[in-house]
Amino acid sequence: MPIEPMTPEGYDELLKEFKYLKDVEKPKVNQEKQRAAELGDRSENAEYHAAKEKLRHLDKRLFYLNSVIQKAQIIDPSTLDHSRVHFGATIHITDQSNDEEFTYTICGTLESEPEHGLISVHSPLARALFGKEEGDEFTVILPHGKKSYEVDSISYLNVFSLKQNHRDQSHYGFH
Repeated sequence: MPIEPMTPEGYDELLKEFKYLKDVEKPKVNQEKQRAAELGDRSENAEYHAAKEKLRHLDKRLFYLNSVIQKAQIIDPSTLDHSRVHFGATIHITDQSNDEEFTYTICGTLESEPEHGLISVHSPLARALFGKEEGDEFTVILPHGKKSYEVDSISYLNVFSLKQNHRDQSHYGFH
């Protein structure tokens, strides 16, 4: 079974969503379905079919979350060697063709926000960065072609302090 690296905070968020959907949202939708079923003919009952569809979506999401929880490998980046790029590292790199600078933080798939520099551990750039040290040069094949970079610095910041899209219970269900 492939593993899914994530921070302790990412794992906690995953569990929080799973528990909320399983213990709050699913029983609520089951009640909606039961109330709709009591209205009579199910073949033409829109509320019943809507509740059934909602339940189907919830079950799919719960199945997905459960599979990620089972594959989770919790990694605390603060305990890793900070002289090399590892999971949780924030890396400043320079494009060697135009001296453009970029900053990326390697995190778990469900924690990633590429538009804010939080890239998935499975991305081509993250895979190319693993094990690199400050001053190392590397080449990576990206969707827009082959690019060469130099690692300027490596630091370790809390991934969740960098996130801009925080989810809460209002984002968990299907409304």
